[in-house]
Amino acid sequence: MLAQRLPALLPPLDAREALEVSMVQSLAGELAGGAISRRRPFRNPHHSASMAALTGGGLRVKPGEVSLAHLGVLFLDELPEFQRAVLDSLRQPIETGEAVVARANAHVRYPARFQLVAAMNPCRCGYLTDPAQACGRAPKCALDYQSRISGPLFDRIDLHVEVPGVSATDLSLPPPAEGSRDVATRVANAREVQRQRFAGKGLRINAQAEGELLDEIATPEPAGQKLLTEAADQMRLTARGYHRVLRVARTIADLAGVEHVLRPHVAEALSYRRIANQQ
Repeated sequence: MLAQRLPALLPPLDAREALEVSMVQSLAGELAGGAISRRRPFRNPHHSASMAALTGGGLRVKPGEVSLAHLGVLFLDELPEFQRAVLDSLRQPIETGEAVVARANAHVRYPARFQLVAAMNPCRCGYLTDPAQACGRAPKCALDYQSRISGPLFDRIDLHVEVPGVSATDLSLPPPAEGSRDVATRVANAREVQRQRFAGKGLRINAQAEGELLDEIATPEPAGQKLLTEAADQMRLTARGYHRVLRVARTIADLAGVEHVLRPHVAEALSYRRIANQQ
């Protein structure tokens, strides 16, 4: 349910983005009535999906789910239930923003700059952290289940958030003070800041910034830099993980309407790098 709400929190597609999305949908034969939509795509493939279905391919090469989710959201529920080779095929599109399909009679590149959202239980039975129904095989159950996902794929996921179970009492509580419309406004404002930041540079969002440009826009204040350096050593962050923390911290600052990346922004970004088997 949370994942399905994400496209509505993102700004509508602009004219160029809508054309990109519609071209991919047309190639896949999924352009409904030939109409161009400004709504961001949401794709939710079943965990039995093949590599060709996810990244593209087939006898007559067509775009896969990663391309049909271009500029939108790709949601993978029950992540460890996907075949490991299928999941690892996501690593290149996540990194480059495109899917390359190579066949004997065709070599095709499809755009695939999507927002990956995945959900999983902490272990096969799902009761690892439930005191009322404790997992009888902990911690081996969790280690075996989570090891189905490779370390390099985990490293490419910026935000790891543990979602506790919802009780009947929780359902009776009043709604949060900040509604979806308020969140969407904050997201739109942050996206506008990023649009202006990258004007004339061929980029859209912080996630696309690399190298010297990333250092220029996301280097934290001295206190934040010190925290990041110490945490990188203690958490054994890879170079990829280090740069992803910078991008997340920059985005957190944008959402807060702050010009420079401060220590609290770095601390929050680092907190999201923790995964279940590291806690």
